[in-house]
Amino acid sequence: MQSYYSSKVVLITGGAQGIGLGMAQAFAQAGAQVVITDLDQEAGQEALERLKGQNLTLTFIACDVSQEQQVQQLMAQVQEKFGRLDVLVNNAGIASPPRTPLAELPISEFDQVLGVNLRGPLLCSKYALPLLKKAAHPAILNITSTRAFMSEPNTFAYSASKGGLEALTHSLAISLGPKIRVNAISPGWIETGPWEKESKRYEPHHRPQDKAQHPVGRVGTPEDIARAALFLCSDQAGFITGQRLTIDGGMTVKMIYHDE
Repeated sequence: MQSYYSSKVVLITGGAQGIGLGMAQAFAQAGAQVVITDLDQEAGQEALERLKGQNLTLTFIACDVSQEQQVQQLMAQVQEKFGRLDVLVNNAGIASPPRTPLAELPISEFDQVLGVNLRGPLLCSKYALPLLKKAAHPAILNITSTRAFMSEPNTFAYSASKGGLEALTHSLAISLGPKIRVNAISPGWIETGPWEKESKRYEPHHRPQDKAQHPVGRVGTPEDIARAALFLCSDQAGFITGQRLTIDGGMTVKMIYHDE
């Protein structure tokens, strides 16, 4: 991947922490010029320092991807600095307050989650188009979730937004091909503790039963997602578009009848 991504320009939304930061590090290690955008400016600055400590370069631009004008400004800055975009990773996402019963769910919170998780990828894809068309083999990667096709109780907004993003993925693939390939990764349980900003960072602890829910015997890491992202956005995946790759250690195909 080192030779393929050398000098490629990669934009990752929600790239300051968690899975996004894991992907940013992987693309940078592969030689790409990586731009991350995030609403959390503190996390963005920490991400810059973290990768700088590994002799990796990173550009941070603050942006709320649910706001059209901010997305337009983001792409204008990418245009000014790099002149093109090879890979757009729509990773930014928020979750509604966990397990809020439907009768108590504030519709404003539902709208906010869909604004970031679904409207955001559409806006970013729309305004990145002129930049992507300048690249030789451009790609868009959407980070969805296994919550798109399975749920815990009372997770309406997050599940609906990720399900919508799954559908948006194949719609974009059909609409933007053959020039631009569009795929998705659906992560399962990914442990992001070591990849959070310092004030939120924690040491992971997983019970035996947590690991046992996964046929591979462990919980996932951002590195697991990053390796797949490098593949799907490269020329090695040139015949793959409109697809979703589930990365969950086999959790969604295991039948569980009781708490193991």
